[in-house]
Amino acid sequence: MTSIKEQAAISRLLSFLQVWDNAGKGARSHILSNFIETNQGKTGPELEQEFSQGASLFLIRLTTWLRITYMTGVALEKLLQSIGIFLSAVNSNRYLREFLEVGGVLTLLEILGLEKIKEEDKKESIKLLQVIASAGRKYKELICESYGVRSIAEFLAKSESEETQEEVQVLLDSLVHGNPKYQNQVYKGLIALLPCASPKAQQLSLQTLRTAQSIIGATHPSIVDCILKLLGTMHLEVQYEAIELIKDLANYDVRKQLLKGLVALLIPSVKETSKLQPKILTDCRVLQLTAHLPVFLQQAAAAKAIGVLARRDLSTAEEMLHMRVVHSLMAAMGNTDHSNSQRLASCTLEFFVQIFPVVEEHVRKSMGEELYQLFLKHGEDLYMKIDSIQADILAANEVNVTKALYLPNSTSRNTSFIFNPDEVSQMAYSTHFLNADADPME
Repeated sequence: MTSIKEQAAISRLLSFLQVWDNAGKGARSHILSNFIETNQGKTGPELEQEFSQGASLFLIRLTTWLRITYMTGVALEKLLQSIGIFLSAVNSNRYLREFLEVGGVLTLLEILGLEKIKEEDKKESIKLLQVIASAGRKYKELICESYGVRSIAEFLAKSESEETQEEVQVLLDSLVHGNPKYQNQVYKGLIALLPCASPKAQQLSLQTLRTAQSIIGATHPSIVDCILKLLGTMHLEVQYEAIELIKDLANYDVRKQLLKGLVALLIPSVKETSKLQPKILTDCRVLQLTAHLPVFLQQAAAAKAIGVLARRDLSTAEEMLHMRVVHSLMAAMGNTDHSNSQRLASCTLEFFVQIFPVVEEHVRKSMGEELYQLFLKHGEDLYMKIDSIQADILAANEVNVTKALYLPNSTSRNTSFIFNPDEVSQMAYSTHFLNADADPME
């Protein structure tokens, strides 16, 4: 037999549930507010005590109301927060199973795609998905099996709240870890996000991609093109993350494709750069846009990335010599339409000149003594010192260091070195792989 105290508790529970069942939308919203205020942070046993061992009876009412009203958005934020109290409570696996059994994951994912639902409500949905994913591998798999990666990625791309986007990143990061069956799906979803229109989404996707890349250990064929296109962004935080990922990708099988792509960006195609020519003659405002032309932004970022890679690993620098990086850097230095390209290309070329004697000789002969001395003295701000004729000399250069690298009578062969970036300024490195009489020009 139950005690008088237990009977009283059961009576209070039934009375509470009756009030909920008979309440309208406004009254239920008030009940949820009180529930959140008094039960936030409670454990599973504490919730059971609060509801006289009948907490599941209230949870099932919450999930039922969620399924009925989620498309309207009525009190949705409070409703999701209340469900979250059950799911996130310590020792609450029972509540989690009950929520999932009624299709809770699918409901949360559908909320993300509804246009009429407020951003705050969708953020709460993401938080609940985080709780579910943190419960273990089988729960992460359930989210992915429900086409969750696509829904979550699309929401990240469309979200207008940076705070919400950061919550989505936490969820995606969770789905990458401890989820071997679907980690490649998450990886591909992150790559698919890179062309989206949201700079914040791009930044967060790049950050998570670095983690995913290290976990998976293999690359997707499309990642190089996506990363190189991102270098055309006007957002420095996105460019920074892109270059950080490029540094990682240089250690994978896409290394050669990546390096070739970077060198190619140093000389934009005539097709791209000629798009503005007719407009420039008729609209002076277009002149102001040339500094932000994506191909020029790519050019500058590529020069920067090449410098970063070369300083980190001399074998990479030597590999790019065979790709005619010196010729391309000099051509970028002659791009008077974009000063940042000139500056960054000059800084990177300065490194190659200091490290490789073959480069120093070819660059000196191509520039001429006067321009070369100006380059040595004003490397970073050379673009402010040169005139139009000198810019044309740089742009039209025909330097071909590659020919010298393959000369059969070179005094010694090319070698590869890897060094600590912190020791760059102290390094005295030299190569002796050219014939003194080698033709420096193509």
